[in-house]
Amino acid sequence: MAMDATQIKKTAEDKMKKSIEALKVDLAKVRTGRAHTGLLDHLRVEYYGQQVPISQVANVTLIDARTIGIQPWEKKMAGVIDKAIRESDLGLNPATQGDLIRVPMPALTEERRKELIKVVRHEGENTRVAIRNLRRDANTHLKDLLKKHAIPEDQEHRAQDEVQKLTDRYVAEVDKLLQQKEADLMHV
Repeated sequence: MAMDATQIKKTAEDKMKKSIEALKVDLAKVRTGRAHTGLLDHLRVEYYGQQVPISQVANVTLIDARTIGIQPWEKKMAGVIDKAIRESDLGLNPATQGDLIRVPMPALTEERRKELIKVVRHEGENTRVAIRNLRRDANTHLKDLLKKHAIPEDQEHRAQDEVQKLTDRYVAEVDKLLQQKEADLMHV
């Protein structure tokens, strides 16, 4: 089935949205000096022979901007959770007091901040390139329609303008996400 100009624009926009969602996921993985409970989401602990997320065996909250608090529902889980966090790739040092596990966020060094900002900018640039490639693909499809006389020239021009507006909008969204993340990384 041949696509018309509307479908071409819709496909380009859907794919641009997906690029933004993927960027959001990638940026969320970059740790800032701030604590957030989602940081531990990928960690699993053994609970009655099953590997489960920490949030299924404990209450995970923020004690303050730099500390995650974990309150296991069963006493025996405190050691298991402590060990899982210690052995993770997060570089965190939990401290257990009674049945509360405190997980302080280490402050980022200036050097580490700069490295992370480079990582963030690289992710952003990859997303911008992906969005521009989607624009190029859409415009190629539109030119094909014009060549096959499936659409008149003015419609092709209009559609290309609209694809450009989409591109500008999504690239601006990338820039906004990067600014927010960089501000988070610089915030001490």
